[in-house]
Amino acid sequence: MSFQIHALPAEPFHQLFAMSDEKLRALNARRMTVGAKPGSPCRVSLADAEVGETVILVHYEHQPAASPYRAGHAIFVREGVAQARLAVDEVPEVLRSRLISSRQFDEEGMMIGADVVDGESLSAAIDTAFANARTSYIHLHNAKPGCFAARVTRA
Repeated sequence: MSFQIHALPAEPFHQLFAMSDEKLRALNARRMTVGAKPGSPCRVSLADAEVGETVILVHYEHQPAASPYRAGHAIFVREGVAQARLAVDEVPEVLRSRLISSRQFDEEGMMIGADVVDGESLSAAIDTAFANARTSYIHLHNAKPGCFAARVTRA
């Protein structure tokens, strides 16, 4: 079954890079310099930031569904990058290189399944999740730090 992995749009994060560190702290966000690669996966470009690059660590509500599973977590975004536009069935390196938690949701935002999979096996795990007709969408998280990584829909 074909799927589409979606990066976050860049526009909602542009203004963060123009803010002072004091204003960022008031939003519970932080400007950081990347010290290691991998380590700061950008949710807009769906690529790891380079050593020395500036990123913003900010809270993002990735599950706004009106359900008990409404959720948010910290994410990294890079300055000046375009939103990744992946091909159908494409799994980017930033996901293939990590241990990934997959959480399947129905149309009402209720979790109906979950799995943890090596990123190299992610494509097969997504296919298996979408074999369940009740699966409306999937959220991918980095399993070790637990941060939201991307949303997946049927293509």
